[in-house]
Amino acid sequence: MSTGLTLPPGRYPTERSAGNRRRWLIGLSVLVVVAGVAIAYLGYSKFADPAVSGEATGYQVIDESTVDVQFTVTRSDPRRPAACVIRARSRDGAETGRREVLIPGSNAQQTGVRSQVRTSAPPAIGEVFGCTENVPAYLRAPTS
Repeated sequence: MSTGLTLPPGRYPTERSAGNRRRWLIGLSVLVVVAGVAIAYLGYSKFADPAVSGEATGYQVIDESTVDVQFTVTRSDPRRPAACVIRARSRDGAETGRREVLIPGSNAQQTGVRSQVRTSAPPAIGEVFGCTENVPAYLRAPTS
């Protein structure tokens, strides 16, 4: 015995076909793979070994306005010049002086460098802020 009851159209979802579900699954899988590759690329570019790095090996406060900073520069391609920023900080941690240093190309993967930083207040420490292979034009030696 049938009641003759029919459901109003558009009120209830219709059954999805197997092909429609498969397309959604494939599309979602592609999206997850693309997102994973993007995250892996960002992680690699942020945390991979840099082409050039600098590490302070020591410092000596010379006087009330000068600190001598010794550091080692490590390059993946030692023939390429590099530039490092070294800085001095006071006891309260404020930066009191900064200097850019050119490290010319050489045959050695690691190069020891020593340079002085003039300060605006008595220095407490000298350190390497960072190094790059993108040497600014004003640090390069003029070519003849």
